[in-house]
Amino acid sequence: MEKSSSAERKPPATVHPLVGAVYQWVDDRLGISDVVKLATKKRVPEHGQSFWYYWGGITLFFFIVMCLSGVLLLLYYRPGDSAYESVRQITYEIKFGWLVRSIHSWAANLMILSAFIHMFSAFFMRAYRMPREFTWWSGIGLLLLAMTFGFSGYLLPMDDLAYFATKVGLSIPAVVPVVGPWVSDLIRGGPEITSYTVSRFFALHVVVMPALFIPLLMFHLGLVQKNGMSMPESELEKPEAARKSIPFFPNFAMKDLGVWLVALNVLALLAAVFPWALGPAADPLMPAPMDIHPEWYFMSSFQVLKIFGQIFPGVTGEFVALGVFKLGLLLWFLVPFFDPTTKGGLRAKLTTYFGILTIVILLVTTIWGYWVLPAVH
Repeated sequence: MEKSSSAERKPPATVHPLVGAVYQWVDDRLGISDVVKLATKKRVPEHGQSFWYYWGGITLFFFIVMCLSGVLLLLYYRPGDSAYESVRQITYEIKFGWLVRSIHSWAANLMILSAFIHMFSAFFMRAYRMPREFTWWSGIGLLLLAMTFGFSGYLLPMDDLAYFATKVGLSIPAVVPVVGPWVSDLIRGGPEITSYTVSRFFALHVVVMPALFIPLLMFHLGLVQKNGMSMPESELEKPEAARKSIPFFPNFAMKDLGVWLVALNVLALLAAVFPWALGPAADPLMPAPMDIHPEWYFMSSFQVLKIFGQIFPGVTGEFVALGVFKLGLLLWFLVPFFDPTTKGGLRAKLTTYFGILTIVILLVTTIWGYWVLPAVH
């Protein structure tokens, strides 16, 4: 990076002399003006579909809120035998504890929702094409890790819904031959869900997952910085002189902050009006609650498992469903190789149909899963 001249590094004349002196002192040592200059040179395409560019930032915003609220919850949460009691105290005794917990839970769910929207918008903009293949793959990895984040945090309150939903979730990998039961026992810390399971999920949630998620996130953001924003084919067909763009800083950055403000208001409204509930303490001797079901982002998989379970007898249905999941994920991962650089053509059309089919299957099976819950009860 080239160093700015002393004239370029001086603060504006309208800045108070003391503030300017402090800025100059910091800038001489950290090179803030060089970063600002680089951000000003970076440009973001502006067109009719620019709205979708903000969803990556929205996802990042909810992740930051989730981390900050999670740190506050760590001050009072106690894993192990005291897990439920500590969450009860946070919810009902600690001032504004219920609000922090609601913000944390809603931020996690909204992060996953915005990540799905971001992924599909990138898909239909062909953002998986060369040279953005690794951006696509790292984004898929981040979404999978975010869903694992949600699953590992779901058990931590140790109420009845969390206990039985986790029990059902951990029974799924057990159907895999040879290694399945061993993996399930390793995650649980034994054949049943106990306080040891809570401790393992706590370590997974606050140590292992951040250690995996944050470096991959930095890698993903670095690739976005390196390769820039992708454009829809309708924009690529235009002459370069006819394509509009705006500076990343301050134009796009200020718009992004405005979207973050809207996201903050939505999050605050949901957390205050629909606070996250806490059920009774988990009791393994009691029957499962009538309304037990996985989180919404696992409902599609849950419903597909039930469908194949009705078609094929015994564990065969679950095993076939797991195979279907893996095949679908593999195809999604390999999309950059099927539609690498072509503009239009049969491959591009088939890829578009594959994306539409994926969305339809996810929506239909998710709605179906919630629709049939009363019938299952």
